[in-house]
Amino acid sequence: MWRDFIKDYFSFTAKERKGIIIIISIILLVLFLPLLLPYFNKKVSYNHSEFEKEITQLKTLKNDSPHRKIYNSNYENGYVNDYSLSPGNKSDPIAAEVFYFDPNTASASDWRKLGIRDKTIKTIQNYISKGGKFYKPEDISKIWGLPPSDVQRLVPYVRISLAAKENASFEKKEYPKPLSPYSPKTIQPVDINLADTSAYISLPGIGSKLSKRIISFRDKLGGFYSIDQVGETYLLPDSTFQKIKPRLILSNTPVKKININTATVDEMKTHPYLRYNLANAIFQYRQQHGNFNSVGEIKKIMIVTEEIFIKLSPYLSIE
Repeated sequence: MWRDFIKDYFSFTAKERKGIIIIISIILLVLFLPLLLPYFNKKVSYNHSEFEKEITQLKTLKNDSPHRKIYNSNYENGYVNDYSLSPGNKSDPIAAEVFYFDPNTASASDWRKLGIRDKTIKTIQNYISKGGKFYKPEDISKIWGLPPSDVQRLVPYVRISLAAKENASFEKKEYPKPLSPYSPKTIQPVDINLADTSAYISLPGIGSKLSKRIISFRDKLGGFYSIDQVGETYLLPDSTFQKIKPRLILSNTPVKKININTATVDEMKTHPYLRYNLANAIFQYRQQHGNFNSVGEIKKIMIVTEEIFIKLSPYLSIE
């Protein structure tokens, strides 16, 4: 019984044996692949001699530099900063003597006697020729190329002339500006029926286009009978109208009226408050019932509401 069980369990077909062999081969390849990789990677050798050679050249160039600029933080008023030679500089010292001098009038030979190099002397003369001035002894510390040691040595011997000092005080003195008498601007009121475009433009927020629209609306109405009518102007913001409203006034100028007993539909429909529908209704009512005896009779027309009548009636007449 056990023999049959073992035989059935461990017996394989030819196809199964091939599959087992392939799986085992793949497993062994995965296991031994990391050990075989070093044999396939070639070692790259680096030559550091060229790199070290370039570093040596850079060090040589740095050590051979004859000057090192030491910049001062004292830079202002068109002067350039100082610099001095590095401690390793072996330039020959310049013979120097000290005496009282004015840096604004000192000649090149004076500066040379003071022990200043020609290059620095040229810088000073260029500055003087362009209108530059020294106003106090300490100003020489701002000369380009003048070492701090020379500044300390020469400052006690600087004597600025009186004229230069007076010029300095004159240039730095600020005179108060005279105050012009303030006159508050008077605000002129604008009569909405008499004002032209320039009068409307004087109002805050009203430009040339809005002023023309207001006047055009006024002309089509036949005049304003209320200041609030200005606010009905096309594209006039209510915020702007509320701002200008306190500056608007209304005179007793009469408005132009339309005779509803004689006016044609074309004449009435041009009025902003009538338009075609209302103008035609008034004309048809007159044709059917005869002339109006009073303006109030138009309220008998169905489309004429109380609101429309109140708004329209100041522009209507029967004579």
